[in-house]
Amino acid sequence: MYEESIHIDRFDETVSLFGSFDENIKLLENELGVKVLYRGSEVKVTGAAQDVDKALRAINALLALINRGETLGELNVNYVLNLVNENKEDQLCKMTADCICISSRGRPIRPKTLGQEKYVNAMKNNTIVLGVGPAGTGKTFLAVAMAVTALRAKEVNRIILTRPAVEAGESLGFLPGDLQHKVDPYLRPLYDALMEMLGNENFLKQQERGHIEVAPLAYMRGRTLDDSFIILDEAQNTTAQQMKMFLTRLGFNSKMVVTGDITQIDLPSGKKSGLKDAIKILKGIENISTVRLSEKDVVRHKLVQDIVKAYEKNEEAKKKHGR
Repeated sequence: MYEESIHIDRFDETVSLFGSFDENIKLLENELGVKVLYRGSEVKVTGAAQDVDKALRAINALLALINRGETLGELNVNYVLNLVNENKEDQLCKMTADCICISSRGRPIRPKTLGQEKYVNAMKNNTIVLGVGPAGTGKTFLAVAMAVTALRAKEVNRIILTRPAVEAGESLGFLPGDLQHKVDPYLRPLYDALMEMLGNENFLKQQERGHIEVAPLAYMRGRTLDDSFIILDEAQNTTAQQMKMFLTRLGFNSKMVVTGDITQIDLPSGKKSGLKDAIKILKGIENISTVRLSEKDVVRHKLVQDIVKAYEKNEEAKKKHGR
């Protein structure tokens, strides 16, 4: 058996590292087949030399997350272990601790994975960003966080939210109320994210003042959107014509973020997704960036990650057998 130690200065770091009832360290032990003990200010790891090396690298990466203000849990630990197996954990240690914004509850919002950091940096440095990835990767949430930050800093005058589902005329017709009330259910995920950032009262005030606007995709034709942060959610369900119309609404001093999951296209059979089309057509254009997030960037319940993986495997099997 091989043994190595790592010195931890602060006791609170050790408490965060081990987790409630040592659940974080148990995950690490089970995955790598090592034993981890805490003695004084030393954390001792015993096992096969290769496994001990991986464990120490994982612990250092987890400590880096703790120092960034992250609360460790099953998702963090599994993410770090995946990076260690790919020899990429040093990239996690280099992640900046920059906070995008503070939520209404005082919680700092920052990227939690390498993919999310790449996505946030793309939004900072480009006028148009296409964020593509499965459910739970923070595409919409981080886009809203960036939009709120821009609004608070007075970089833009308004946030505009849109989603292609609002164009389903038949469904909207059966919903009670005016256009706003018909649109609201479809944009609930965007509203939830905004309320998390701004709080209910502030959100309603900003909406009343026109700083937050719901713009159904069908009603955007002919508009020029200046001084705005525009978010198109569920863009996989736009047609090629709708996507072109949306992108050409861009005005001066504005940013656009287009989010979607190309594995969950609900368009009628035979209709091509505008998001898939845009990814190909806009490739290589300056100031337009496409960021692809994967199941590794899922920050919801671990089962969401497992579900995404299972569906991806199923799709790969279908392609392999030509079905």
